[in-house]
Amino acid sequence: MKKRTWFLTLLSTVLLLTMGGILLWRTGFFQAATSLSGLQDYLTAFSPYSHLVFFLLQLASVIIAPIPSNVTALAGALLFGALFAFLLTWAAVVLGSFVVFLLARRLGQAFVDRFVSQTLSDRYLEVIHRKRDVFLAMAFLFPFFPDDILCILAGLTEISLPRFLVLVILFRPWGLLVASAVGGSVVSIPLWGMVLLGLGGLSIFLLGMKYGDRLEEALLHRFGHKK
Repeated sequence: MKKRTWFLTLLSTVLLLTMGGILLWRTGFFQAATSLSGLQDYLTAFSPYSHLVFFLLQLASVIIAPIPSNVTALAGALLFGALFAFLLTWAAVVLGSFVVFLLARRLGQAFVDRFVSQTLSDRYLEVIHRKRDVFLAMAFLFPFFPDDILCILAGLTEISLPRFLVLVILFRPWGLLVASAVGGSVVSIPLWGMVLLGLGGLSIFLLGMKYGDRLEEALLHRFGHKK
């Protein structure tokens, strides 16, 4: 990318993101996001376009706003039902993940440095380079990882865009599905159940990080491919 084109693209991106953040602030989103009832009232105020606003908010939660998609998915499920809220959230998260990955891939480290702290970059970039598919798949499955930041950092690695999208489509929706189901009162998980799920998930993640490379190698060998 030529330097002038690169600079104009970066400048346009920063301006658009800044304007988006200002718009969210002016419409009261950040104040509303402090509670589920606040988010419900915020979305309801945009009726009959609440579904579109919900989709755009979920997209913004990946690209702009420091609000986990799971939180807004809960509010959406209460208003629109679990299935519809999940489908809207899934579509928005996949699109948002694609956008931030592509921006990082095209604009490079200069773009990433504006949106990811050096601490987080140092913590995750090396392991994404080293473990790549295994780490991203495991991290996307569990809510205690900064998925959106990982999508940005993944744009700096050698992973191809199609492969990245497959990981996002297959592994990012499960936490969103649980949040939508809980918000829509489809399932009710007690505190002890959440603790057990968390411990089980952590165990699976650690095992995946330790033995994931061997599993991937075995699967590739089984299907006749060489790594």
